[in-house]
Amino acid sequence: MVLAAGLGTRMRPLTDDRPKPMVKVGDKVLIDWVLDDLAISGIETAIVNLHYKATVLNDHLAYRSKPSVVLSDETENLLDTGGGVAAALPLIDDDVFLVTNSDALWLGGLGPAVNALKAAWSDDMDALLLLADLNQAFGFDGPGDFYLSHDGIPSRRGDRAQAPTAYAGTQLVHRRLFDTCPGGAFSFNVLWDQALQNGRLKALIHDDAWYHVGTPDAVAPTAHALNTSVRSS
Repeated sequence: MVLAAGLGTRMRPLTDDRPKPMVKVGDKVLIDWVLDDLAISGIETAIVNLHYKATVLNDHLAYRSKPSVVLSDETENLLDTGGGVAAALPLIDDDVFLVTNSDALWLGGLGPAVNALKAAWSDDMDALLLLADLNQAFGFDGPGDFYLSHDGIPSRRGDRAQAPTAYAGTQLVHRRLFDTCPGGAFSFNVLWDQALQNGRLKALIHDDAWYHVGTPDAVAPTAHALNTSVRSS
């Protein structure tokens, strides 16, 4: 599932007339960078949720076949990250599935990150988070999110000034993670805290440059990096 329903307020004025996934980065819009990488990874179907300027994104995705796209309509109510996936569960066939943001790009493409998550997954997990080393996180201006133990158990930054890694916008999850989730809009943080308390949250750090395209200032440097790197095709 590709999360694409946000309002994109930090990306204004580029999002005045389009949703953030339709902002162009180099020679492609954000959503196409992500979907192209998913296709290369062998993923055949992607659920994409819609809210802000939904018609623009819907029209763009109508011609997409690799991967095929199934839309999850949130135009009436924006459901945040966790609520958006919970609402889309009837559209998802598999017990274990990938969730990725539409504004998080890797220099080497999403494929190696997906393969790393698949290789590390085990059935004692409810969620496996992909983290980026802050030294390789570009366009990210936060203090970091997690510390990571030697056995892959993340811990929150809490009241510490900085953590060495940031959540990189991609994870594998099991649908049982949502068994006791709240209704309506809620953040994935609610589910992660629950899984962490139950000993069922793990994470790994992906050794690649990660680009968070959250503001207009991030567009040009990300485009330069991606369009000058060797990407799989």
